[in-house]
Amino acid sequence: MPNLTIEQALAQADLLVDRPTIDKAIAGIADAIARDYKGEVPVYLSIMHGALPFAGQLALELGARGQDLQFDYLHATRYHGETGGDLVWKHRPATALFGRRVLLVDDILDEGFTLQGVRQWCMEQGATDVRIAALTVKKHDRALPDVKADYVGVELPDRFVFGFGMDVNESLRTLPAIYAMKE
Repeated sequence: MPNLTIEQALAQADLLVDRPTIDKAIAGIADAIARDYKGEVPVYLSIMHGALPFAGQLALELGARGQDLQFDYLHATRYHGETGGDLVWKHRPATALFGRRVLLVDDILDEGFTLQGVRQWCMEQGATDVRIAALTVKKHDRALPDVKADYVGVELPDRFVFGFGMDVNESLRTLPAIYAMKE
């Protein structure tokens, strides 16, 4: 799909999740995480680039609930301008994970291959617990059965989605809602 301007993309898109719904979903995730990590400071790993808007807002919601976090990030992808492929690490976290609880924060759980590889790597580094917070989860039957998000914001239909961190050819991540191309 060629790069589109925001105006062109929105003219060809359906709004799936509006900003108030996203905000409410993130607040709900923050409530659950704050309960589960009360009195602890987990390593908070944002998965770049897509998780950035979600991870930032979720971190502020957690702070408002008295939850501290140790920030770090990683960049691992299977999408090299196309679908699928092997997991490629572009940046690994600098924080030692040995003996720590880890919270992976991602924009979308689709089939789960990226999150499976990242979670496995965290466990190999000695993390005692690795949980996943996903803003969105796609509803379909292609997901790996052993990869589930522990905290989920909203479910999405099995469509090509973008906005709120999710991209079309590395563009359109800045939209404050979630869209899908018209079918």
